[in-house]
Amino acid sequence: MTDAYSECVRDHFEHPRHVGSLEHPDAVGYFENPASGASMVIHLAICKNVIHQAVFQSQGCAATIACGSVSTVLLTDKTLDEAYRLSRDDVEGALGGLPSTRKHAADLAIGAVRSALADFKKSGLQNCKS
Repeated sequence: MTDAYSECVRDHFEHPRHVGSLEHPDAVGYFENPASGASMVIHLAICKNVIHQAVFQSQGCAATIACGSVSTVLLTDKTLDEAYRLSRDDVEGALGGLPSTRKHAADLAIGAVRSALADFKKSGLQNCKS
């Protein structure tokens, strides 16, 4: 991996947080970059408009994996309103920045987050699952 990555990016790539899937997610989001072939899936567990668990799976470069990992950290224990406001800049900032050639990875993560939030809104779920 290149020295252009921050220590935080390297850490999230080498030791990604919250990888996997949820057996019964409240929301699932998918986003793909057709140009690069990178993709990401995010599963959310939501109760009383708070994200209690966020997990991801991705295929792509080191930056893609790091962005997926840090996004799940940023989402956990956030309200849905806070999650809707999460931006590419927030993801990049949490990682200590990204090289200009890898900024698309933050867009990929935010696309997956927004897809999951749209899925939750479409589902009409209001309460926690029993």
